Parts: sequence; structure tokens; C-alpha cells
Amino acid sequence: MTWANRFGFVLIAAIVIFTTIAYGTVHQPVLAAFYVLIAVGVLLWAIDCFVSGVVRVSPSLLPLALLAAAIYGFIQVIPFGSFVGTAGVSDLPRTISLDPFATQVTAIHFLALFLLFSVTLVLLDSASRIRKLALVVAVFGFAYAFFAILQSVLSPLKIYGIYEAGAPFGSFVNRHNFAAYMEMAMALPLGLMFVGAVTKDKRLLYITVIGLMGVALLLSGSRGGLVAFVAEIIFLVMLTAGSKGRSRLGLKLALAVLLLGAVVGGAVFVGGETSLTRLAETAATDDLTTGRSNIWQVTLRVIAGSIPFGAGFGAFGVAYTEYDSMSGLERVEQAHNDYLQLLADGGLIGLIIGAFFLWRLFLLGREAVGIRNTYRRGIAIGALAGIFAILVHSIFDFVLHTTAVSVLFVMLLALLISSRLPYEDDVDDESSRERSIRRSSAKVSSISTARN
Repeated sequence: MTWANRFGFVLIAAIVIFTTIAYGTVHQPVLAAFYVLIAVGVLLWAIDCFVSGVVRVSPSLLPLALLAAAIYGFIQVIPFGSFVGTAGVSDLPRTISLDPFATQVTAIHFLALFLLFSVTLVLLDSASRIRKLALVVAVFGFAYAFFAILQSVLSPLKIYGIYEAGAPFGSFVNRHNFAAYMEMAMALPLGLMFVGAVTKDKRLLYITVIGLMGVALLLSGSRGGLVAFVAEIIFLVMLTAGSKGRSRLGLKLALAVLLLGAVVGGAVFVGGETSLTRLAETAATDDLTTGRSNIWQVTLRVIAGSIPFGAGFGAFGVAYTEYDSMSGLERVEQAHNDYLQLLADGGLIGLIIGAFFLWRLFLLGREAVGIRNTYRRGIAIGALAGIFAILVHSIFDFVLHTTAVSVLFVMLLALLISSRLPYEDDVDDESSRERSIRRSSAKVSSISTARN
């Protein structure tokens, strides 16, 4: 292992933390720093290949979805003819995208995430590194949730007591993004708990970590986050119930109820009645201009008007104005449903890319359930549950458009892919040893029966 390889892994962990504390990495200077860090990561990968004499590339096909989106984004800004200029305005290039600059920026972002995904997959080459990255996500998520709760009490309208935003929580300018981050951060310890990879002396610690992140999620007041969190718990119960009998299923359900109760109780204890009434208040808005149902209806018209090539990645705000049936006093930049927006921005090509991603993810999920090593299975199932929560949340919000959320999403994808493989430094846990003993006993019994 070269120094470049070791430093590259540290850099990946640092990117996860940096993108989160830097206001979610939504401002241009911070985005530029993010791209520089990814470029450094790619450079370290190249140095590692040169020094070791081996070009290491992940065989996984899932990152190709991001690469395909980036390539199609660049295609959408290629000029093919021009609009005739009038009133002294020179001819304008004709492109698929209605907003070429926004599409170009989005394509660059897709490319950056593809490079981050690919480098991370190469660096997650041992069980030890899987453990370390999972630990970084869980520990940072716990500390970040604690900070967010304190800030919501001491400075609810200002991030770090400096930057004032409309609906901030934690370091995010939008509370829905914070909720999405917590859904993923708590998914890894949840997965380990539900598969039984946590020893008895550490269970209370894990419950505390999960509970605090859940409390922070509920205090954020995100309805989409709450729905995604409940869906995440149900998904975990379904994945881990297996064929262990009703008693094991009962224990899983009891654990799920205990966690949900602890989260609700903790939120009420910390935030009082407002922690729950805030959810109801956000549902009572009468502003149809920003209502999701109206936005979705207009988005369907955008999709119909931009088929088959789409309006251009990142160009939804421009495409929306032509079909907006309301007053237009508030500009709508996102569809509040990433599936509809993918169709609006990417057309049929976007649909194919999205379908490919979901299909590959489904295949990876099937493999994750069958992993023999209990710890790696817990990480894989936890990562899959976090990914599922974001896919549910994306029905209501556009959380993956925030860099910090998309970076953690990529980390969960990388952990899911890497956890499927056996490693030399795998640690045999109690459950794995029990299964090995049962298999050995079954073989001995079959041999004895055959001899008799």
C-alpha cells in the first residue's frame, strides 16, 4: 500500500465532513474547493497506480449511471444551428438545453460525483477500511446531530450564529437536507443493530447514537424526512426478518417500536410541543404557488413539452416558466420530485439512465441480503436502507441536489458495493462462527448417515 493510497482514503473521509460543515456545499466558492479536492483524489489514485505498477479500477457498473448523466448533459449544450437575432441581438445558438450554462454546471457536477464514486470504490479494498469509513459516518453523524440540536435551541435562525437563512437546521440552509443527511448517517448503525452484529455491551451505545440522530431528524420538522425515516425502519425489518421464525420477527418489530418511541420521546423532551406541532404547521400552508401538487402538475406539462430529449439538466427553472399556471411571483427551480424532474430534464435518455441505476441497485440489494459475514452484511443492509430512505424522500423533495447529501449518498453506494466481497482481514463475528459450526455439524451428520 502506497502513501498516496493511504492519503487518498483520508481525503475521502475528509470530503464527507467538509462538504457537510461548509453549509452543505451549495455556494460557488465551496463547490470550487470540493472539485479541487476531488481532483487531488484522482491525482493520488494516478500516483498510486504509477508507484504500485497496477492500474486499479472498480468493475462495478453502478458509477456508469453518473458518467452517462454527465455525458448526456454535455451533449445537451452542443449547438446545432442558431436562433435568428432581432433588435440588434446577435444570433443565439440552438441547443437541447433551455439553459446551457446551468446544464453545463450540472454535467460537471455529475462528472465530479462519478470520479468521487470511482475513487472511493478503489480505496475501499479491505474490511478494515469499510469499518473505518462506516465509523467516520456514524461518529460524525452523532456529533453533527448533537450540534444541530444545540443550535436549534440557541440559534434557530442562524447557522453557526453567523449565516441567517429561511429554514436552516444544522449547517444546511434547508431543513429537508438535514433530515436526509440524518436518514443516511443513522442507517449504518441501524443495519448493524438489525442484523445482530452489535455485541450486548455496545447495544446501549448504538441505541443512543441512533436515537440522538433520530431526535435531530424529527426536530428539523421535515415531513418528507419523517416519512423516509419510518420507511427506512420498515425496510430494515423486512430485510432482516428472514426465515428465523416469528420470535425473531417479533424482536425486530419490538426494536423498531422502541427506536421510534425513543426518537419521538426525545424530540418532545428536547423541543417540547413545538417539535411535533411544527410538522402539522408545515402541512397547513395555503400557498398554492409553492404547493407540491401544483408544481407536479406543471412538471408533467414540462415533461410532455420536452420529450424525447428533455429540457436540459439543471434547466428546470427556465422550462417551468412557460407552463406555470400560477401568478409566477415565486420562481420554481425544482420539481420537488426527483423522478419527475429527471424526466423533465433528461427526457427518455434520463429515464433510461434512472432505470439502469435502479436495476443495478436492486441486484446489489439482493446480493447484500446473502452476505455471510455478519458485520459486512450489517453495513451493506444499513447502506441499502439509507439509500432506500433517500429514494423515498426524493418523492417529496430534491435533497440529492445538495452536494453534501449526494456525497454521503455516494459513500453509502460505495459501502454497499464493497461490503459484498470477502477480505483477508474479515473478522469472524459470533453469528458467522455459529453458522460455520452449524454447517460443519450438518456435514458431519450427513456423512455419518451415509456411512450407516
